[in-house]
Amino acid sequence: MREIKASEITNLIERLCIEANCLISKDIEQCFVRSQKTEKSPLGREIIGTLLKNAEIARSTMAPICQDTGMTVVFVKIGQEVHVTDGFIEDAINEGVRRGYEKGYLRKSVVKDALQRDNTGDNTPAVIHYEFVPGDEFHITVSPKGFGSENKSGLQMLTPAQGIPGIKKVVLDTVSHAGANPCPPIIVGVGIGGTMERAALMAKKALLRPVGTPSQREDVAKLEQELLDEINKLGIGPAGFGGTTTAMAVNIITGPTHIAGLPVAVNIGCHVTRHAEGSL
Repeated sequence: MREIKASEITNLIERLCIEANCLISKDIEQCFVRSQKTEKSPLGREIIGTLLKNAEIARSTMAPICQDTGMTVVFVKIGQEVHVTDGFIEDAINEGVRRGYEKGYLRKSVVKDALQRDNTGDNTPAVIHYEFVPGDEFHITVSPKGFGSENKSGLQMLTPAQGIPGIKKVVLDTVSHAGANPCPPIIVGVGIGGTMERAALMAKKALLRPVGTPSQREDVAKLEQELLDEINKLGIGPAGFGGTTTAMAVNIITGPTHIAGLPVAVNIGCHVTRHAEGSL
């Protein structure tokens, strides 16, 4: 049994909240560079250049990349041989969010109730997803989710007969309806299978896969590329001003489902799709 102190979790979460909001990931930055060379619209190329400059300023000053510093989504991979001591794990996570958003001067965007709308003042509580694994691993990914993109995500419960054409229609309709609102160029996470909530979780996790890394399944990778090509033909372009770079990637995760179902969830990530990760 490996012991991890709650205070260590708090310190890690604090650091990851700041890093995720201020440091663009290398895979996305490299995609910007590539897209600036292939984008056919002069204005689109200029916008991508501005995004690169913005990312550099954020990195050099450790200032937020975007004013919407999101609702904090935390993925916890925890081995069954890990024991958290000196505190409750969720209290430790939320304390880390509280400290990170205060120390990093990050906007507090969370309200305590969806109907009453009172701001909690510290960006807590986080949305926490646990994955239990064998051994003593403890790994955390912090993914602040802005709502310009989250609001344009969606889910549909298809029938199996609708198949691949139905899946494509859901994804393309969702992106087309989103337009410029999620701050393109976007990353499109797609979850196929499971139940309603499982499909949505798969779609959100799909956003964490590095840009340019296709699915290991040949049929899924083919579908990802086909959808990416179709999305980039929509003409929405960088920041919605037109062009050939509406999306940087379509990442799909599939899973088991019921014989009568074909759930399809689409979670859109903005042009930075922020996340940072670390282990204890």
